Amino acid sequence: MDVLMPQLGETVSEGKITKWFKSAGDAVKPGDNLFEIETDKVSVEVPSIATGTLTEIRVQVGAVAPVGAVVAVIAGEGGATAAPAAASAPAAAAAPPPSAPKAPPATFAAIPPRTPQPSGPLDPFFEVRTPSRNFGAARTTGGASVTPLARRLAGESGIDLSRVSGSGPHGRIVAADVERALADGAGRAGVAMASGMGAAQVKALYQGVAFEEVPLDGMRRTIATRLVEAKQTVPHFYLTADVTMDALLKLREEANADAPKDGAGAYKLSVNDFVIKALALALQRVPAANAVWAGDRILRFKHSDVGVAVAIDGGLLTPVIRNADEKSLSTISNEMKELAARAKEKKLKPAEYQGGASAISNLGMYGVREFSAIINPPHATILAVGAAQRRPVEAADGSVTFVSQMTVTLSCDHRVVDGALGAELLAAFKALLESPVRMLV
Repeated sequence: MDVLMPQLGETVSEGKITKWFKSAGDAVKPGDNLFEIETDKVSVEVPSIATGTLTEIRVQVGAVAPVGAVVAVIAGEGGATAAPAAASAPAAAAAPPPSAPKAPPATFAAIPPRTPQPSGPLDPFFEVRTPSRNFGAARTTGGASVTPLARRLAGESGIDLSRVSGSGPHGRIVAADVERALADGAGRAGVAMASGMGAAQVKALYQGVAFEEVPLDGMRRTIATRLVEAKQTVPHFYLTADVTMDALLKLREEANADAPKDGAGAYKLSVNDFVIKALALALQRVPAANAVWAGDRILRFKHSDVGVAVAIDGGLLTPVIRNADEKSLSTISNEMKELAARAKEKKLKPAEYQGGASAISNLGMYGVREFSAIINPPHATILAVGAAQRRPVEAADGSVTFVSQMTVTLSCDHRVVDGALGAELLAAFKALLESPVRMLV
């Protein structure tokens, strides 16, 4: 049987093999890990689903293959192998064998162009559009057809394909055209290219200055592409409030003092756990804001799924706490710690970081007083949380007293959340944090 590159989420179109656990000739059985793949978000071990012998490895360590490509072959107990991939699925171009050159297979450029299919839904954090499932078909850009490999390279490198001339049959844009545009600094549409300057032009400004060139990995390219597009296409506006934290900090101290220190019921609450719970409940109190933008409509949710940005090596991921409005603070705390740990190891499943109605970005632990976060499409809001600090405030009798305050900024998508609605959501969130006992009932 053929072993295929699996689909790890709707927006993932390819995977990079980082490790083979088995070698050609090894016996395998269901459940045995065959290989490890890495996308721009996660690393996943792929097990065998058949019993037999691994007779052929077609995609070696370090190589990238599209979803659905044959990466290996397992012969059954009787020794018979599956039919060749080309005979069973001609449209899915298999990765070349180890001895083949690394240039893209000719089949990508040789198939006539077909009617392009619309992009799929957006990933809730990294805005990578789902490509056509027909990996052999070329798609069009501005009237010119583009091979799948060329489109992938352009997306990774921030190349605007409308500015690239094709050298393939009938003017088709192929991978070599994208690589040439990248080398020339032409057609770049990424972060550094917003002013129209290519890499060569930028480096020319720093002649005689010591610097190190850091190649962009898939995650960093995706973050750049997605957030530039989010900032350019989502009409942001911002609402800021100061939250008095004295009651919450006292409640947190008491709860942690009485909490079990070990065993299955152990927990230790953080300020972020209260923030997650408060935002989830605020979304329930202001249901019109518990929504996402869906192109030609708005989706409103019954429960509050809250994403929380987690910094990892080379970027960040946003695991989602599902039904956070119904969970206790201790449950949220333990679930968040477990998700954050696996996020840093890139071991999250797609279902654990996709979706959500809103998100939280907390930089308070770094001493940041306040900031504004970029909305993660299709979310309609994201809450930026600063550090709690002792600040002087005027008391009711006119005297000055010191309290612990935390500044939060709610970024809103004006297509979904109007000013008054955003203010209502922020007021509900503030009220819950300032009277945290409401989150316990």
